[in-house]
Amino acid sequence: MKDVEFNLLEEPWIRVLRPDCTVEEVSLTDALLRAHEFRDLAGELPTQDAATLRLLLAVLHTVFSRKEGTEEPAFSTSDEALLGWSQLWRQGSFPAAPIREYLAKWRERFWLFHPQRPFYQVPEAKAGTQYGAEKLNGEISQSGNKIRLFSSYAGEEKKRMTYAQAARWLLAVNGFDDTSAKPKGKNLPSVGAGWLGKLGLILAQGKNLFETLMLNLVVLRDGETLWGPQRPCWELEQARSGERTEIVIPDNAAGILTLQSRRLLLFREGGAVVGYALLGGDFFEKENAFAEQLTVWRGVQRKKDAPVVFQPLRHDPTKQLWREFTTIFSQQPNGRRPGVVRWIALLQTVKILDPKAVVRFRVAAVHYGDKDFVITDTFGDELTFHVFLLGELGKVWRHVIDEEIARCEALARAVETLARDLIIAAGGSDMGQTRAAKEQFYFQLDQPFRTWLYGIDADWDEEEREQSILAWQAQAKRLARAQGQKMAEDSGPAAFVGRAVRESGKKEEKPRYYCAPNAYNHFLYRVQRVYNAKEGGKK
Repeated sequence: MKDVEFNLLEEPWIRVLRPDCTVEEVSLTDALLRAHEFRDLAGELPTQDAATLRLLLAVLHTVFSRKEGTEEPAFSTSDEALLGWSQLWRQGSFPAAPIREYLAKWRERFWLFHPQRPFYQVPEAKAGTQYGAEKLNGEISQSGNKIRLFSSYAGEEKKRMTYAQAARWLLAVNGFDDTSAKPKGKNLPSVGAGWLGKLGLILAQGKNLFETLMLNLVVLRDGETLWGPQRPCWELEQARSGERTEIVIPDNAAGILTLQSRRLLLFREGGAVVGYALLGGDFFEKENAFAEQLTVWRGVQRKKDAPVVFQPLRHDPTKQLWREFTTIFSQQPNGRRPGVVRWIALLQTVKILDPKAVVRFRVAAVHYGDKDFVITDTFGDELTFHVFLLGELGKVWRHVIDEEIARCEALARAVETLARDLIIAAGGSDMGQTRAAKEQFYFQLDQPFRTWLYGIDADWDEEEREQSILAWQAQAKRLARAQGQKMAEDSGPAAFVGRAVRESGKKEEKPRYYCAPNAYNHFLYRVQRVYNAKEGGKK
């Protein structure tokens, strides 16, 4: 067997979606140079695509931050960086010469199998926890003590992977790995899940892969300052091999995009990957880790009068992305917008992007079990609207959207309360149904809200804006009333007759009478009150 095998710059391994919706595997080089030809990445899971996109972005950051053929910075001011980005955007495709020249220089660092510098791996990882190929495959993520009952793969398909498939999952495991691997050294710190698994990962998406890469190519950190010199992991003179190593957070985009959260080593046999070994890798304190541009943040105040610190906010798999609009896209007093959102807001402010252009944001995440010990689910979502909403022109509209989302939450609470009252009226005790009713209401709102958000137009005058808001509110109320009516009708004879219930701990008070008609009338009152009171029904 060859010591050196499968160069990622030349062998096809990245899955891309062609305009005719067929999937093709291409090399890393072709994925960049032909990005304008492809609609998107098309890996096995959205999380895998996110990890692959970060690798491609690291190459682009490095190439275009330097003067061609040198390591001297290409830009000395923020204006120069913006101009350089704008020129690339207008070109519509990436220039071949600088990319080919750079990748040729570092070709030896892109061998999937190499005795000293295998790509995204270190030989020292051989001492780590060993797994079969079925654990590497994120579609099944099956370890020796956890067997998938309904798997996408069976037999030898589970136990062997092609080099191309293994290369894709190598990136994903590095970013999203769980915490099941035990340390080999003593008294080592816990590093938690892989870096991408700690994030509320968010990406901008364009009409094709070129636009997607460009929109996420944040050449100004938080849309404000120049990065430090770019240093992707393959440019390190010596690959870091120490187990669970705390490092200083990178001050450059390429460094954080290629963070080695895990020490990995693939095992091959007969031209296929049959397993891998793993140790904990690099980590740093996630609080105020603002070099990361592709995450949602949440502010935390540890003590009274202490400054607010920010941590990555993981996505909730039970919440649609539009319900997080306020946290992600609005400028809250103690909030922080993701770097990529601030970047795109800047692009439309300086008129590089047309305010009427449509932008789509997507999230890709995994859900972990207790203490991140196992991955239980993989999920994603997306949201589309006109880019003007992110800038100064959209300030009024962002406030309106925030208020309407607050009202949606108030309507959902009204639905939940109705469900509880109907259960009590029927003599039931299973309050788990209340959450199901609430989630069903959010499902009913989901597509209508997205449609309303997408239709908001920068050219509307005050009257048109008001008409749009009133039309949406009427639709939301109609959906709430329809669900409430059906819930009351389906509650059954026992709920219709009802019963008197004495509130717990209030023996001196008269029992309260619960029945479906009363519950429904109270519900209608709450719905109307949402739109009569200020701030989404809160006085």
